[in-house]
Amino acid sequence: MSNHPATAANPVIPGFHPDPSICRVGEDYFLACSSFEYFPGIPLFHSRDLVNWTQIGNALDRPSQLNLPAGTLSSGGLYAPTLRHHDGLFWLIVTNVSGGGNLVYTATDPAGPWSEPVPAPGVPGIDPDLAWDEEGNCWCTVAGVAQVRFDPRTGETIGEPYPVWSGTPGAAAPEAPHLYRIGGNWYLMVAEGGTERGHAVSIARGPSPSGPFEPCPANPVLTHRGTNRPVQNTGHADLVQAPDGSWWMVLLAVRPQGGTPGWHVLGRETFLAPVTWDDGWPVIGEVGPELPELPWAPGPGEPEPSRDDFGSGGLRPYWISLHDRPAELVDTQERDGWLTLRARGGSLDAPDAVFVGRRQQHLAFEARTLVDPAEGSGGLAVRLDERHHYGVEVSADGQVQVIARIGPLRVLAAETTVPAGPLVLSVRTAAAPEPHDARTGPDSLVFGVETPDGAATELASLDGRYLSTEVAGGFTGRVVGLYAASGTVRFDWFDYIPASR
Repeated sequence: MSNHPATAANPVIPGFHPDPSICRVGEDYFLACSSFEYFPGIPLFHSRDLVNWTQIGNALDRPSQLNLPAGTLSSGGLYAPTLRHHDGLFWLIVTNVSGGGNLVYTATDPAGPWSEPVPAPGVPGIDPDLAWDEEGNCWCTVAGVAQVRFDPRTGETIGEPYPVWSGTPGAAAPEAPHLYRIGGNWYLMVAEGGTERGHAVSIARGPSPSGPFEPCPANPVLTHRGTNRPVQNTGHADLVQAPDGSWWMVLLAVRPQGGTPGWHVLGRETFLAPVTWDDGWPVIGEVGPELPELPWAPGPGEPEPSRDDFGSGGLRPYWISLHDRPAELVDTQERDGWLTLRARGGSLDAPDAVFVGRRQQHLAFEARTLVDPAEGSGGLAVRLDERHHYGVEVSADGQVQVIARIGPLRVLAAETTVPAGPLVLSVRTAAAPEPHDARTGPDSLVFGVETPDGAATELASLDGRYLSTEVAGGFTGRVVGLYAASGTVRFDWFDYIPASR
């Protein structure tokens, strides 16, 4: 790291990457996020400057590590990992609310492979944290907030869980606890107020891992509730110290767009904030679209290729599927340089649909794919959950349909017929139409088709608010990808082109 002040954009990991947990080993930072119903689970990132992050894999990339039953609905699955490095190992503890409860994994390299899960049946609740004291005892603290001594190698608890400081009296949903030894004190940091507009971060300190804890007089140390700031829902934070001695916080937040109440469509994203200390308490810097001045100049980062040609080496780590990814249904080797999908579940309305997508990471983007539907039907979709998704679908006979699923309604938004054979399907965002008022949505999603002769047709423009958390509920964000509705469908390439941050 250099010593030249600079600024950088926030969020540092855009798109549906919530509940960040961070640790540092030497000059390297590693970060994990929640993944909910998607497989593989728990994306892992690496950085040298806290600003430029590269996904190095997914911790749970084998079916034996991740049980997501076929009936798992959206916003189920994996909640709130904690990532730590201790005694030469990386430790990951996470809650699978759909099967398995609290589970511990280890690795010598965060890029993997990670171990098989160690169940922790004596650890209650969700959002588990791991912290070790100077004697080597491990303490697990969970949402609520409760704590128990714990052997993470075996999953066995030592004694019974007991309550500890749980944030501001009367505040909703004390969760996301993290316990730290800093200086001569132990600090317990929690999120509270719910993960919506009331979200906040509060902290307390005490003489031992179990307290007693004294709350910070300035609590909450971070919240944007009741403000008109462009970044909202700030919470679920983790602290890390840089090699130069400075302190930093990673946290989740959202970027609402449009009128009232403001719709966030990318899910909860990972932001970065500077931390200073005053009288032994953390003071959190501004959380906005740009970071304040950094004590070092961040590197340029490595731009991600806009096209994926689906080489035989397998899918890149940012591709995610629903619940599992059986080789007989999702394959990159059967036809060299093509992604082959075989249908299961009938349509994207089914929780077990065959879908391979990537998180929408930019407020404006365009995605395109070349699809061969000769043996079935399928297409290109933007998915929030099984009850809220839009897609453009083509069948072997050249029938092209734009289908909108909004809650209980399934609507045929447009249809046309094109010559049978491979063709290009597309989707892009468009700014909300003028004039704006309090009811203006966040964006529109425009679906189209391009035939081999180069003719391009826009088929439908759909209001983006219906693919937002404020409409659909839940904890996830938009995922853009490819699916099979019937039979076998093949995709030659996929383009994802950002048009804005």
